[in-house]
Amino acid sequence: MVERGGSGVPGGRRKQRVSMADVAKLAGVSSQTVSRVSNGHPGVIASTREQVLAAMRELGYRPNSAARALRYGQFNTIGVILFSLSSTGNSRTVEAIATHAAAEGYAITLIPIDVPTQDNVLGAFTRMGELAVDAVVVIMEVHLLDTGTVQLPPGVHVVVVDSDAGDRYCVVDTDQADGARMAVRHLLDLGHETVWHVTGPESSYAGQRRTQAWRAVLQEAGRPVPPPLHGDWSAESGYAAGLTLAGRPDCTAVFTANDQMALGVLRAFHERGVAVPEDVSVVGFDDIPDAAYFVPPLTTVHQDFAEVGRRCVEKALQQIRGGGGVRAGTDLVPTSLVVRESTGSPRR
Repeated sequence: MVERGGSGVPGGRRKQRVSMADVAKLAGVSSQTVSRVSNGHPGVIASTREQVLAAMRELGYRPNSAARALRYGQFNTIGVILFSLSSTGNSRTVEAIATHAAAEGYAITLIPIDVPTQDNVLGAFTRMGELAVDAVVVIMEVHLLDTGTVQLPPGVHVVVVDSDAGDRYCVVDTDQADGARMAVRHLLDLGHETVWHVTGPESSYAGQRRTQAWRAVLQEAGRPVPPPLHGDWSAESGYAAGLTLAGRPDCTAVFTANDQMALGVLRAFHERGVAVPEDVSVVGFDDIPDAAYFVPPLTTVHQDFAEVGRRCVEKALQQIRGGGGVRAGTDLVPTSLVVRESTGSPRR
């Protein structure tokens, strides 16, 4: 409720608060009808709803959302726990979750964790409980849930992103393996004998899946498997790998585990006089907005972060509105290969 009336100066009468009864009186309806409009109840005819909303606007009435949440046991808030906002995938997934949550009338509460330990995860869930959220989305880029290192609290509405723990939790993820397979097969189909690889961090579930798929495609095709070069998602680590690869005349194709590392590889090749794609073809992963403006424009695997966010919100709301847990399992969002100018057939 908000205050109305009064002079607002010393000696003047105290301001009164606008109540639901005030709105009901002005709109010519019952307080129960005002309550139903405030709570978004569908059983109010359109003309009456507009009449009540007009009275609210005129009086400056604002429903007490905290009291409503306590009464109905729902806070219209989804919590998000994540271990890194610096990576492209995490930041874009959070953005998508916020967008789709807002479309459903929900806000998000964000809690980042610096070090992904059991204590820190449980502490984050405790804080989420204090902040009164209806469900929690955990963006677990690091490879922990599937190894049992971290256990999520039982009885909490939870959706997990980027994990291999679908046997125990409701998981939403991009089809990491299929995206990597498409990238490697594209390069082999162009005529390259093999494909070198710049990996993501060893602790990353997504990075691990992409590396496994890269190796599997080469083995299935009977091609040599070069030693992977380890990166950490940064352009700097890609640059270091690119300097190494630029000195190898047997390297004609590179698959990097993300676009930022591909950018570093392109910079190293440019400095060492290695032409892309004439000398070496390069494929990234993510399809960040800038990828189309690299020199040359980058062939990459597109991840649909908006769809990942939408499915996270959808599964969270299923748990909230259904009053129970959604069955454990992994929901994979398809990837696609975007072919640009950084790949071509090898020189004969």
